[in-house]
Amino acid sequence: MTIKRSIVAVAAGLSQPSSTRMLADRLAAAVRQKLDGEITVRVFELRDVAHDITDHLLTGFPSPALKEVIDAVAAADGLIAVSPIFNASYSGLFKSFFDVLGDDVLRDKPVLLGATGGTARHSLALEHALRPMFAYLHAVVAPTAVFAATEDWAAGGRDTRDTRDTLHERIARAGAELAALVAAREPVTVKDPFELTTSFEDLLGGQGRSVTNDLRL
Repeated sequence: MTIKRSIVAVAAGLSQPSSTRMLADRLAAAVRQKLDGEITVRVFELRDVAHDITDHLLTGFPSPALKEVIDAVAAADGLIAVSPIFNASYSGLFKSFFDVLGDDVLRDKPVLLGATGGTARHSLALEHALRPMFAYLHAVVAPTAVFAATEDWAAGGRDTRDTRDTLHERIARAGAELAALVAAREPVTVKDPFELTTSFEDLLGGQGRSVTNDLRL
């Protein structure tokens, strides 16, 4: 029996084309390469639903477009979350999206973190900003988080600064880690919020007993 898996990536880049989207695509490809079975990969750019996220924060109701993204994240077996780094932290768009997710959507869900920035000095934001946030959301975060600076793309993924791993190697290692976390879990099943937990027969039977008891009283 073929196991079906779903991987979703969300990228909070603001420009187009976006290096944040590029990193999300590369990470998604690395995870897909390491997973067996029937794999579905979807990448969402949060800039496309930025207004919808703000409206949801104000009204409490998601638009159809935003609901599609939220539902995809909830149903995913693994999540890739990539943000540009501004002022040593994730972007406001990135944080706002995770603010509108339902309670416990990320609980026990494998997550791979990525970030982009102008220089490698911003890479620590992955550890002091992104990782604590996802730990608070009870996600299972892959050990390797991937940061891509402008010079990483300019070098074609080859790190010319010193002997550290190349961007390509970091992506491959992180992808393998998320794939292992996903493979170790059963496929996600999303409960229908409108599904009845009690059959109509039981409801009618209980109602009948209630009416009988009332008559006896």
